[in-house]
Amino acid sequence: MKKKSIVYSVLIVALMVLSGCRGDTDQSSRDDAVSSATESRYRESEIREYEGARLDPAIGPRDNSIKGVQQVDMDNYVLNVTGLVEEPIDMAYEDVLELNAYQRKITLYCVEGWDATILWEGALLEDIFNSAGVNPNANTVIFHGVDGYTTSLPLEVILENQLILAYSSNGLELPPEMGYPFIVVAEDKLG
Repeated sequence: MKKKSIVYSVLIVALMVLSGCRGDTDQSSRDDAVSSATESRYRESEIREYEGARLDPAIGPRDNSIKGVQQVDMDNYVLNVTGLVEEPIDMAYEDVLELNAYQRKITLYCVEGWDATILWEGALLEDIFNSAGVNPNANTVIFHGVDGYTTSLPLEVILENQLILAYSSNGLELPPEMGYPFIVVAEDKLG
């Protein structure tokens, strides 16, 4: 049987540029010290602690994207939801912001060996998908970044883990270095 997929064109920089690049993974030394390099990456008014845990700066130590930091023209931005859906939809940035907001402190792990704990806020991907009406045969979601990068996740993983499409990190608007206007926060997956 031919596997069918649902395609979601998401205008984001799909390769996550995460903060907190450090060589040690010992949690106690991580909690006790903030280097001057880490300190300098925090943005003004950025939340630095949440529920008793230190948050990493929401801007990574270097550009980790495929084609550099992308600048999205918000006057023409549209989030397209297409594929195996009842009705393809186009959502403006403001449309996503009007959905129920979810906030989560999540530690993401990089394949390079570093991790970052960030307070994310965004919309449930499931809420976005439900707006278009997902076909019961859909099993995979494909994300397209403005830089041409694509990646995918099983629909079941997205729904079971209630993954979010974040527009905020550590209490501030998602910066271009993190994929503004949105980033898929794929917890439990290497970035």
